Amino acid sequence: MALTHEILSSLHLADKIGAWGTLGTIRPLKSFDQDFAVEKLAESLETKGNRQLISDIVTSLNNDQRQEVIKLYKDSTQQDLVAKVQKSLSGDLEKAIVGLLKTPAAYDAQELRASMKGLGTDEATLTEILCTRTNTQLREIQEIYKQEYKTDFEKNIISDTSEPYTGLLLALAKGKREKDAGIIDYALIQQDSKVLTALGPKNSPNSDIWIRILSERSLGHLRRVFDQYSNDNSMGIEDGIKKYFKGDFQKAALTLVAVIKNTALYFADKLHNAMKGLGTDENTISRVLISRSETDLLSIRVAYRRKYGKSLYSSLQSEVKGDLQACLLSLCRAEDL
Repeated sequence: MALTHEILSSLHLADKIGAWGTLGTIRPLKSFDQDFAVEKLAESLETKGNRQLISDIVTSLNNDQRQEVIKLYKDSTQQDLVAKVQKSLSGDLEKAIVGLLKTPAAYDAQELRASMKGLGTDEATLTEILCTRTNTQLREIQEIYKQEYKTDFEKNIISDTSEPYTGLLLALAKGKREKDAGIIDYALIQQDSKVLTALGPKNSPNSDIWIRILSERSLGHLRRVFDQYSNDNSMGIEDGIKKYFKGDFQKAALTLVAVIKNTALYFADKLHNAMKGLGTDENTISRVLISRSETDLLSIRVAYRRKYGKSLYSSLQSEVKGDLQACLLSLCRAEDL
């Protein structure tokens, strides 16, 4: 195990997934019995009784298995499982169970729609999702968004945000990021660092160039560009962003850099901030655990423990209350001693 840990710790997240299979906490249930799951869900939802059982069944399955349950539930009861959950449950637990029953793309589309609906815009959620999803995921999200909400995602971004933040979101939404080729292009690294360092006539950088490089270059390449930028300047890339940009664009660019450098640490920080101080941001905690449960939640748990000296599991126990706590603990899966 020590050798395995050493090998995995030396790899970036994408490489780890390839080497280890998955870094998610939720995996296909080997003893999956969809007839049993549907029977127990139907009983509990009909009587509005055992909320814990509903949570346990849903969190024990991966998303593909949940979709099978949804189909069989419809065939068996002539009712929509998601609609039944919405009618039978309430509050934060209902939101979490509904989120788990949606496909990942549908869930992200729902969260993006909520971030731009009504008065005000939830820039943090918009930025988080667009900065952390793959090219394929981003395309799927936009297809579902148009189907579900009969409106164009990019048009909503334009109407709800302002430049240059709008431009960065639109560039990310296009999902044009290059794949890591496995070849280090030292000339391009130096060129990109030089371009990012260059200032225009008003002693400010060109935000369009920053957007193109940050949204299209491969993750491995960008990590090296950030190192080169630090060498070429008297400050790191984050300090450069803070010095030359402001507002929503600054926040989004800093988020994107954090994700590129260490995705697991970014989400660990996100969870910590959602639980620190007075009040707990249950929506953010639920979204992160639901969306990362089959991707990299194990890595996030490790990053959380290393930085904050406390396990994510124990933090959830102390900061989240009620029925939602049990649901999120099931997604987190285990204590990290």
